[in-house]
Amino acid sequence: MPSTTASTRFEFRVREHSQRRAMARETHASPYPHLPTPGRISHLAYLNHHLSLANEQWLIGQLARHYGQSSPEPHANHFTLDLGHCRLLWMRYSEFSSLSVSAALPEGEVPFACPALAELPADWLGQLPGNTLVAIHALVLPHTALPPTLPLLARHYFAGNELIGAEIGDGAGRVYSDFQQDENGFVRYLLADRFMGRRQAGRMLQRLFDIESYRSLAMLAPPLADSIAPELMAADRELAELTSSISHARAADEPQLLDRLTQLSAQIESALSQTDYRFSASHAYYEIVLRRLGELREFRIQGLQPFTQFLTRRLTPALEHCQVVARRQRELAERVSRATLLLRTRVDVTLEQQNQGILSAMSQRADLQLRLQETVEGLSVAAISYYVIGLLVYGLKGLKAAGVHLNVELSSALLIPVVVGVLVLGMRRVRRLVHHSSSSDTHC
Repeated sequence: MPSTTASTRFEFRVREHSQRRAMARETHASPYPHLPTPGRISHLAYLNHHLSLANEQWLIGQLARHYGQSSPEPHANHFTLDLGHCRLLWMRYSEFSSLSVSAALPEGEVPFACPALAELPADWLGQLPGNTLVAIHALVLPHTALPPTLPLLARHYFAGNELIGAEIGDGAGRVYSDFQQDENGFVRYLLADRFMGRRQAGRMLQRLFDIESYRSLAMLAPPLADSIAPELMAADRELAELTSSISHARAADEPQLLDRLTQLSAQIESALSQTDYRFSASHAYYEIVLRRLGELREFRIQGLQPFTQFLTRRLTPALEHCQVVARRQRELAERVSRATLLLRTRVDVTLEQQNQGILSAMSQRADLQLRLQETVEGLSVAAISYYVIGLLVYGLKGLKAAGVHLNVELSSALLIPVVVGVLVLGMRRVRRLVHHSSSSDTHC
């Protein structure tokens, strides 16, 4: 083979798997904001079940065209728009979408007085979707610019509210929040940058935003669990009543009990179909929250409650309650199924007994019909014999009139047993042939 020289350009196009490029794009499907220090960022997360991907792309494209930039590509589920004075990051997930706007913090700016969201046109902001779950304003400041004590920091940035905070990134920074909504519905975060840099600061804030987004989505389940709890209690009481009634129910009551059990089973299955997805999704979101909290790599700040402890204190019991309700639903459905099976078995036994009675009565009627048939056959033999012998007598009389010397009375008497015997044998043969034909049809 010829050797390649340094000046020869190597060209080789690989034959790709049909999904290779899609998998490569998926690797970069969750970008994070890049933040300067000092910097500011606003983050929104909203449910998107009422919005199609095309609707959201049109909205982002409208902003891009306003600044003379290109719109998102078709089927893109994330898009970064660098406007110079600020940077926008839009991402669409299966159940919600997020919008992050980051910008530098002007020197001497009053904390949270002019958030990054204010850098976007007001008329465009008015078109943002509703169903907002998360609304956050965050600041990134050098740790040397913060007040020396926690009470001063709380008063200066969080209106004196009680703080939640921890060291994150193995001590690379500190993050604080009061988890209180301001007059516009936004929660405030403050990230103190010790030696993070803009990339790590962006990743840490994105994890914090993910924690709040998935925590909010997980908390959609507890109200649903609370709303169906009375229905489950009523269904449980009704099932106990029906189960007690089955043990001493009469045969006439069984169809009504079976109908009530069927209706109860349909009611429980309907509730399961309404809650199963939400409970399963909330459990999955809870697992994501725990993973993101672990990725923060928290260390406790003396005197402050860390994020993991604060967020899981309410979230964990609420979702455990959802799991209990979901387990009660499934156990109740199984109990109803067992009770229905028990009652159906009882109904089947009753029906089988009734069928046995019917078969026994049919057997008795068949025996009676057989006896009647045998009686009728005997009468038929007598009647047929009478008519046959009468015909033979006429024949004998005719022969005698023709000159044949016969004793008609004696001959008629001798013919009676012969005719009767032939007819009885003929009847028996016909009966055997019919019985043999019926047996052959049954075996077939």
